[in-house]
Amino acid sequence: MPVADKGRREDGAPVGSLVTLVGNPRAGSRTRAAAEAAAEAIGRRIGHHGPGEVVDLAALGPHLLAPGPSAGVEVALELVAGSEVLVVASPTYKASYTGLLKAFLDRLPGGALAGTTALPLLVMGDPRHALAVELHLRPVLVELGAHVPTPGLALLEAETPDPGEVLARWADRVAPQVTAVLREGAGA
Repeated sequence: MPVADKGRREDGAPVGSLVTLVGNPRAGSRTRAAAEAAAEAIGRRIGHHGPGEVVDLAALGPHLLAPGPSAGVEVALELVAGSEVLVVASPTYKASYTGLLKAFLDRLPGGALAGTTALPLLVMGDPRHALAVELHLRPVLVELGAHVPTPGLALLEAETPDPGEVLARWADRVAPQVTAVLREGAGA
């Protein structure tokens, strides 16, 4: 169903408010685990109850560049475009996010993320790539209309086996800004 606004579908049903988008081409990746943990950490702090939705592009990869429409891709695009809070995660490839994530985001029309608060997250092997989250991932989310009120999270691969402390510090730091944006949007 088409999204009428960020709070309701055209049929009046509520839209899921917390979505995690994972741009790793490998199923069951460390990126997905870290992204889900980040979404859970931020969700608890902003009062989101229940599990959020996950769009794992590993399952959709073969369909993203197919010439015909794909129901799975269309549902994923709708879910992402309808999100209130969107955690966007990717491993760092060649000092940027994956081509898989780019191919998916390119399917969204301009302004599709208007009204969405996006939280970019990159998993990387080397801390020298930490700026990639701000220089590469943030701008594409802003270009799509998302509000990105906080610094992105650069998570080292070495931190992925037990990211709890890193994610807790990050969520504590960014939750007030996310909450403020959501409150502001609710009053609009």
